Amino acid sequence: MDELKKTSGLPLAVDGAGKLIFGEGLTPVTAAIRRREEMLAVLFAAEADSVDELYYMYRDVCRAEDRQVIAKHGLRYDVTILRPGQIGGEYIKTAGHYHPLKPGTDATYPEVYEVLYGRAHYLLQTEPDEDGVEAILVEALPGDKVLIPPGYGHITINPGSTFLVMSNWVAAGFDSVYGAIKELGGGAYFEVASQEEDAQFVVNPRYQPVPRFSSRPVEDRPEFALLRGQPMYLEFLKAPEKFAFLTSPEKYF
Repeated sequence: MDELKKTSGLPLAVDGAGKLIFGEGLTPVTAAIRRREEMLAVLFAAEADSVDELYYMYRDVCRAEDRQVIAKHGLRYDVTILRPGQIGGEYIKTAGHYHPLKPGTDATYPEVYEVLYGRAHYLLQTEPDEDGVEAILVEALPGDKVLIPPGYGHITINPGSTFLVMSNWVAAGFDSVYGAIKELGGGAYFEVASQEEDAQFVVNPRYQPVPRFSSRPVEDRPEFALLRGQPMYLEFLKAPEKFAFLTSPEKYF
């Protein structure tokens, strides 16, 4: 996957088994592996057979020479690789999580993703309350950036036939909040393969009232240096102050 160097701005590649290869200047990182048994509570068809290892999470990826400036700005750069395929008809996905509140504020931490290879569906959703949940689908291709704003959780789905490789910037020390999605048996919708169409979105019946569902296109956010085709790792190095929204959401949203 030579495209990774172009889309990420870093000497990265993926081998045939879906593992990240670190090039010159990068400190190798051991992946955290998300296995099928850890996902049973959030699957559309938990009883269905599938491969064991579903996706790989490489946290705190960077060039040695950049580590100090990244730490100074309180950030972390991660790379995640999702396998292609289905589990009981549902496309392989991440477990899904919400974000914690920044201490002393009423804003949850945001996060930003960049597709490096493959095709991604990001399902954003508000936290459940008496008015229900709003779910938003964003489809992203290599070079696209997807911002997860305060107040939203999210699930990433791989609807394609190849590995999905994506990177993200997030506040260092960020602890994902899995409880609400796990307790409700997954996200507000499951993306399931269909013979008639590419896929269909099936509502999760545990969400009541029925969640509102819409789709939105990818949008550039130049004020945050999030531009299609411009690797956000390199954009951070050019203007780290533009990524302050990740650590100080109360000032931007």
